[in-house]
Amino acid sequence: MTVGRRLQHPLVVFVCSLRFMSDLEVQVPTAFDPFADANAEDAGAGAGAGTKEYVHIRVQQRNGRKSLTTVQGIKKEYSYTKILKDLKKEFCCNGTVVQDSELGQVIQLQGDQRKNVSTFLIQAGLVKKDNIKIHGF
Repeated sequence: MTVGRRLQHPLVVFVCSLRFMSDLEVQVPTAFDPFADANAEDAGAGAGAGTKEYVHIRVQQRNGRKSLTTVQGIKKEYSYTKILKDLKKEFCCNGTVVQDSELGQVIQLQGDQRKNVSTFLIQAGLVKKDNIKIHGF
């Protein structure tokens, strides 16, 4: 290592760099929870007359390049199986309807289909654009 024209011992350089590194704040990464922001909004919003019913579209990373898209919050008066059938045919992917104890019925699709699902729901007239929340990455 050279400082100006002098050579400096590598151990001295290492100790100096450690001193500067200790001044930096280290942020430890935590596990990502894709449902955290929706739970915070649901807890903050009361059951007032102005409360909107949002459709939440999320993507969850499985392993490697594989991902899973979930659609939650579609009105109960619609047939989830018919919506799923149309989504599967439109986007050439597999999917299922899962019954969850907290969230009710949730549509799961293979792959990252967030944009496709949102445009499909808007064009089909099932949901308005203002009532869709896209989460993930």
